[in-house]
Amino acid sequence: MSTIHLEVQGMSCRGCVKSVTAALTRLPGVSTVDVDLQSGHVTVNGDLTQGGDPLVLALTAAGYPAKLTSAMTASPAVKKSGGCCG
Repeated sequence: MSTIHLEVQGMSCRGCVKSVTAALTRLPGVSTVDVDLQSGHVTVNGDLTQGGDPLVLALTAAGYPAKLTSAMTASPAVKKSGGCCG
């Protein structure tokens, strides 16, 4: 699971939030999109092995210039072995 944070320009209303959300949820691997209209930041979660570039391109094509602010990939859970406590 990855989390990518974007800064998006041009959002001014709930219609913009819907457009941004729609543009991102169409992309493979995107699970959730959280848009903060006030700050202009968008958080995308999912299996985003392709990184942030496709997200930026999709938003720019939809009329919302964007830039990547950060990306994090969760480490897979480490399975402990032996006993009740590892």
